[in-house]
Amino acid sequence: MNRVKETLRGLVQPLLAVFIGLIAGAVAILIVGGNVVDTYAEMWKGAFGNFYFFTNTLARSTPIILAGLGVALAFRAGFFNMGAEGQMILGGLSAALTALYLPGPGWFVCIAAIVAGIIAGGLWSLFAGWLDARFGMNLLITTLLLNYIAIYFGGYMVSYPFKDRTGSAAMAQTPMIDQSIWLPKLFQGMGLHAGFIIAIVAAILIYWFTHKTVTGYEIRMLGSNPSFATYGGVRRIRMMMLSMVISGGLAGLAGAGEVLGTQYRFLDGSLSSASYAWSGIMATLLARSHPLGTAVAAILLAALQTGAMGMERNTDVPLEVGSVIQAVLTLFVSAQIGYSFLKRRKEKKSNATTV
Repeated sequence: MNRVKETLRGLVQPLLAVFIGLIAGAVAILIVGGNVVDTYAEMWKGAFGNFYFFTNTLARSTPIILAGLGVALAFRAGFFNMGAEGQMILGGLSAALTALYLPGPGWFVCIAAIVAGIIAGGLWSLFAGWLDARFGMNLLITTLLLNYIAIYFGGYMVSYPFKDRTGSAAMAQTPMIDQSIWLPKLFQGMGLHAGFIIAIVAAILIYWFTHKTVTGYEIRMLGSNPSFATYGGVRRIRMMMLSMVISGGLAGLAGAGEVLGTQYRFLDGSLSSASYAWSGIMATLLARSHPLGTAVAAILLAALQTGAMGMERNTDVPLEVGSVIQAVLTLFVSAQIGYSFLKRRKEKKSNATTV
């Protein structure tokens, strides 16, 4: 019963954030001269109006769920992995190159490409953890800066050594992956692919790992009370490395899923321009790093994005209203985190003075 109460209490703030975001969106709609009820109705239809739009929403949520789960695990351990975007890009690039050049049957190459994406993302994230452990470099800064290296490296690779020179595409891209390697679609004629099932299974596994295993308990303890965890024998560096490699591996899996299930090649800028990684971070913050909550929040954010596209198609209200709602959600969550941080800092000072 206590756990149910705790869960319901935890839902109050995310729901309040969504409510305030919708109010802000209503104000933006009124400013541009739109009808609030009609606009939100079109947004709902764009996200859930029929089965096709619903599967589109789930397809868009797939990389957001995986990237968000990776960030959630790092946050749970008390580390800020802001490099999910770069890890996604390297994961997607590695998956594409593996799919293009590894010989073998389609199912085998598909699995190998997914594993390659996980390894690439995990190693890129692990590198940031190593810089922190070896040189004391701030993890928040290094993961952010490593994003730019990954973006430019990916752009170079598909602009020169692995560029598709058979067509006249405007964007730099690799050649098309053979169809036998594609992730299977869940429904004929729909965009939703098997990556969504992988994402849901990953959410369940991460929940099980963090809540039912000793290592998961140590990760959660390290994130909630580092001093007590260290006193209890938890090795910080080991846990940081473990959480970072899993975190980056999930982001790499997100990139591999997009390449193998949606784009069927690696396109320069496609993973970064869609802001999947940043939406994943937002989902994590909304769900307070709860794995299952992150999956639900990711679907909600994906619905906002696909709903905004539908709204723009059928009304005069611009797509950016959806961005306004997300921005307000970001502000609300940021303010909440900032308040909690200042409160803990004040309590720590108060305890030190008392001692």
